[in-house]
Amino acid sequence: MDEEYDVSYRSRHRLDRMYPLRIALGRWQEGASYGPQRLLRCRVCLLYSKFREVAPPAELGRDRDYAVDLIPKFIIASGELTHMLVHTDVTRYLEFKQIAGSFVYRDGKISKVPSTELEAVKSPLMGLFEKRRAKKFFEFIQSWKDEDPATHQAGLDLDKDSMKKVYEHFGLEPGTQDFIGHAMALYLDDDYIQKPAREAINRIVLYTQSMARYGKSPYIYPLYGLGELPQAFARLSAIYGGTYMLDKKVDEIVVGADGKFIGVRSGEETVKIGDPSYFRSEGEGKVRVLEGQKVVRAICFLKHPIPGTDDADSVQIIIPQNQVKRRNDIYIAMVSSTHNVCAKDVYVAIVSTIVETDRPEQEIQPGLSLLGPIHEKFISVTQLYEPTSSGTEDNIFITRSYDATSHFETVVTDVHDVWKRATGKDLVIQKRELQAAE
Repeated sequence: MDEEYDVSYRSRHRLDRMYPLRIALGRWQEGASYGPQRLLRCRVCLLYSKFREVAPPAELGRDRDYAVDLIPKFIIASGELTHMLVHTDVTRYLEFKQIAGSFVYRDGKISKVPSTELEAVKSPLMGLFEKRRAKKFFEFIQSWKDEDPATHQAGLDLDKDSMKKVYEHFGLEPGTQDFIGHAMALYLDDDYIQKPAREAINRIVLYTQSMARYGKSPYIYPLYGLGELPQAFARLSAIYGGTYMLDKKVDEIVVGADGKFIGVRSGEETVKIGDPSYFRSEGEGKVRVLEGQKVVRAICFLKHPIPGTDDADSVQIIIPQNQVKRRNDIYIAMVSSTHNVCAKDVYVAIVSTIVETDRPEQEIQPGLSLLGPIHEKFISVTQLYEPTSSGTEDNIFITRSYDATSHFETVVTDVHDVWKRATGKDLVIQKRELQAAE
C-alpha cells in the first residue's frame, strides 16, 4: 500500500466507515472480511463453530441463507443515521425494509408503543383516565410551536422546565413515563427526567415522525443484515480513491518524540484512527482505553414469531429498567427471512442488557421468557471499552464499544463526538429522504 492518502484508518466499527467518505483513504482491519470481527454477521455454520465447536443441525436449513448479526441494531427511519447514509450516498448500494413492530414491556406483558393521541386512546398500556391524560400529552407534543405561546400550555418552557415538570403537568403515571422515556425517547436511564425537557421532547417527536413514515414501526433494517453497511462503504470509498486492506495485524502503536500519535504500524505501514480494540494494551507508558461495563447477549433461534406481537416477522421490544427492578433496560431485537438473514420459518431474536451481577444470563431472563419456546440459544458476555482522553493532545482518536441497545442512537452520538474531536468541527449532515420497502 504505497499510495498517498489523506487519512490512514483502522477499524472494526461499522459506523466508523462514515468518517472519511469524502477524502482519499487507506483503511485496514484485522479480519478477513468487511466489518468488525467481534460484531460480524455469521453464517449458521460459523455461529455454531464460534459458540459450540460443532456443525449446525440440518433442520436449520442451508448455511447460505443465514447472515446473523451478532449485535443487531435498528435504524430510526427519520433519525441521524438515516441522514448520514443518505448524505454520503451510500444508499445506492443498500436496500432497507421496515421493522414490523415496536413494543414495550409493562406489568408482565408486551404492548405496541403508542405514538399518537389516537393510539394512546386504544392502547392497553393504560387505564381509561390515563389514556385521556396521555392523549393530551401527545396532542401537546404534536401542536407545540416555539413561536406560538398559545401552544405552550400553562407557560411550559422546554429549555428551563424539566421533563419531570412536563410529566407532572399532564399527570402521567410512572408506568407511562417509563414507556415514553425508554421506548420512545430511547433514554438508557431516568436521569433525563431532571433535565430541561427540550431534548426529550425532540426525541419523542423524532419517534412519532419516524413512525408516521411507514406506519408499523419507526425502525428500518438493511436486507442481508448490518454487514451490508461496511461493504457498501467500501464500494463507495473506492470511488474517492480509498483502499480497503483486510486481514492486517497490529505490530506497534507509533508515537513521535513530541508525544503525538503517528500511527499504528502493521509491517511498514501506519494508520491513524481506530476503535478501542486496537488500544487495549499500554503504549508509550499510557493506558489509552479503560474497561467499562459488560454486555450480556443471547442469540436465539425461534421457530415462531414472538408471542403477543400479532405474528410480526420483525420487532423491537424494550423492557424498561423499572419494570424489572434493574438499573438498565433489557432490549430484544428480532428479525427473520423477511430481511434475508435466516432461513424461512426461522426467527432470530437477540436479547441484551448491561451486566449488573455475577449471573449475567439470569439478568436477561425477563427477555428470554417473552420469546416462547427457544429452539437454540447462544450466550456471550462482552467487555465494553472507552477512551481515556479526547485524543486532542496526542492525536489518538478512539471510538467507544457497542452498547446493549438495539438501536443506533448511541452509536451516532459517538460518531459525532469522534468527528468533533478529530476535526474540531461539528459534523453537519444534509437531510434527504430514504425509501424503505414495507
